[in-house]
Amino acid sequence: MYDYEKRLSTFSDWPFTENCNCTPENMAKTGFIHRPSENEPDVVCCFFCLTELEGWEPDDNPWTEHSKRSSTCGFLNLSGSVNDLTVEAFLRLEADRIKCFYADDRVFSTLVLYSVDEARKATTKRLLEYFSNQHHCSIDLESEL
Repeated sequence: MYDYEKRLSTFSDWPFTENCNCTPENMAKTGFIHRPSENEPDVVCCFFCLTELEGWEPDDNPWTEHSKRSSTCGFLNLSGSVNDLTVEAFLRLEADRIKCFYADDRVFSTLVLYSVDEARKATTKRLLEYFSNQHHCSIDLESEL
């Protein structure tokens, strides 16, 4: 979910859209995706650090709220756009993101079921998809793995 437009598309049913700080655009720029539940229509999760927040008020600032709960989030601390990263910087960022998954017990319990080879293939596929989208080219992902 490095792509802003994909994150933004998750906010189709977001309760705050105008005259507030936590608009869908601001939420997506902060790295959040909208993950509502039946009882909580305003639950968001950072795609990078997996921080979940709910109970939003119109005056809440997404950057401030995110940084209060996850000051070390690699996505939140980027100095520029993801699109401007070098390959090396992107790989470092992705390695930090993977550490977040291993640190989260909810995710770790499912990740240990994968073999190292499957994890490598999944990461390689994500990287190839990302770079092919950035450079508007097509790559046969199945033959590359």
